[in-house]
Amino acid sequence: MDRPSETIACGDVVLRRWREQSDFAAALRLIEESREHLRPWMPWFEGPAEERTRDFLAKAEARWASGEVFNYAVVEGGTLVGMCQAYRGAVPRGWGMGYWLHPAAVGRGIATRATAALADEMFALPEVAYLEITHDLANTASSAVPRRLGFTEVGRERAEPPTPPSCVGTDAVWRLHRPTPPAAHRRRVKSVTDGRP
Repeated sequence: MDRPSETIACGDVVLRRWREQSDFAAALRLIEESREHLRPWMPWFEGPAEERTRDFLAKAEARWASGEVFNYAVVEGGTLVGMCQAYRGAVPRGWGMGYWLHPAAVGRGIATRATAALADEMFALPEVAYLEITHDLANTASSAVPRRLGFTEVGRERAEPPTPPSCVGTDAVWRLHRPTPPAAHRRRVKSVTDGRP
């Protein structure tokens, strides 16, 4: 399949592909400084910090190469402030999205801007029909992002265990379909394919 760009600019924030060798120290600092903020919502924040960070960066590299997951560092003013990703869903043309931020970056619209930029990039790929964002019902901060970006809540489902301490164990599922091209563009494409000027 095609790949999204390795660097995506969105105003004062940049998404860039993780670099396994050179990002270790900055990723370790980001994860450790965000640990207490994110532990109530994310079960993977347990275990030795250095080992967990090396494992994350190695998997990010391998999964990008395989086309399973496109994982980005969110950078503001040269500083890593979070992560954003798109990952292959259960249905061939559906993709999931996820995001989290350092506590100092929360509440400034960064997650919304980063997710919007990544969504635009993913919809530029012909094989992506829709995007989904899933979050625990108790995580109202996460629900604000899909709501602002025009996603529609399409269902609720039991979350995979273990259930982090602040979660209720039921996920809301939000979906955004590929935008329909404007009518003028569709007419132009049809006339070209029909052989008419």
